[in-house]
Amino acid sequence: MKRFHFSLRPLATVRAHQEQRAREAFAAAVHVYVQAEENLARTRVRVADFEHAVATSRRERFNPAIEAENLTAYRRECAVESEAERRVTAMREAMEKSRAAYIEAHRKLDVVHRLEEKARTDHRLALGREEQAEFDEFAGRRHFARSKSVSP
Repeated sequence: MKRFHFSLRPLATVRAHQEQRAREAFAAAVHVYVQAEENLARTRVRVADFEHAVATSRRERFNPAIEAENLTAYRRECAVESEAERRVTAMREAMEKSRAAYIEAHRKLDVVHRLEEKARTDHRLALGREEQAEFDEFAGRRHFARSKSVSP
């Protein structure tokens, strides 16, 4: 019996490494995206708290200097929130790109695995045919030997 040898084994190894790196990059991109989402959520809570504080302070005595400072601080917080939203959008796009790269690397690895399975199946069938041919030859020789000894 011949031993199975898959000629594309080095390619399978390279593609497995590429798929592993793509998976790790995707995991890192998901992690960064989640952090950006959490940062945006914290920023939105700060902006909402600030809005509530500004609304509460307006009910009391009106002081133009304090209101101007509050408005400036509020605009700063809104700018931070806007930047956090842009970062979330950018991280989502980066995550989608890394997901697509991972899916592509996984697909390429899967192609090699399917080729290997097909080669293994073909190998098994060829071995089965060889084995059957050996059995047939053995049976033929035995039959021929019997027929010689039985014939007058």
